[in-house]
Amino acid sequence: MKLSVGFIGAGNIAEAMISGLTKVEKTIQIRVTNHTNNERLQQLASNYNVLAASFEELVNNSRVLIIAVKPKNVKDVIKQLSNYDLGDKLIISVAAGVPMKLFNSYLPGAAVIRAMPNTSTTVLHSMTGLVRGENVTSEQAEIGEQIFSAVGKILWIPEEKMNALTAISGSGPAYFYLFIESLILAGVQLGLSEKEAEMLVLETSIGAGKMIAESDKTPGRLRKEVTSPNGTTYAAINIFMEEKLAETVVKATKACAERSEEMEGEYSE
Repeated sequence: MKLSVGFIGAGNIAEAMISGLTKVEKTIQIRVTNHTNNERLQQLASNYNVLAASFEELVNNSRVLIIAVKPKNVKDVIKQLSNYDLGDKLIISVAAGVPMKLFNSYLPGAAVIRAMPNTSTTVLHSMTGLVRGENVTSEQAEIGEQIFSAVGKILWIPEEKMNALTAISGSGPAYFYLFIESLILAGVQLGLSEKEAEMLVLETSIGAGKMIAESDKTPGRLRKEVTSPNGTTYAAINIFMEEKLAETVVKATKACAERSEEMEGEYSE
């Protein structure tokens, strides 16, 4: 992929994407800018062999502009971009809760893709949802696909489904991390050392993930196959059922989706 990409913002999601892209796309030229922390820019430049740049330099020399700032700062970035000739540039926003209409309002005619990756881009296993703006050409859509397919899988969706996707895959890694933290804590309380518990839990989670990825069986089927009636696994699963784990997960993801929807209202103008 011979492409020049500029990251506006140098936070966690920008670093995750840069880390993933530089692992698989050796010919891609990446610039990054960040108004608030020059030390952070130099750190990224050193760690990933990318170019630390001024905002003007980045915009003028990048075909793809990836907005990776906090949602509250997106509007300021858009206003800055309105001062430049964006020509055939593709703008990709990875900011949660910022709707397409904000871009259409300040950058009429610009080609914009709204994306929701997750931090698993670092290990090339992100699940990214993509919303195609009305001015995005077929070639630009393909560029968007190439960028995010390089670091995981993609799914094109209508914008009205973005909040649901954010609640499942965008924020999803954190849910798994929390469960793993809890399982390590349980191991310690059962008498294992923290090191022992961590090893057992991490290898078990990796193995379970590979089973799901490589088996043609559903997660429900895999669970049933290791849950003998009235056995040890059954005793644990029964507690999860009694404590309404599934209902808790649904409640949590709904809260995430609702917050994403609220943010769309907050950042729509």
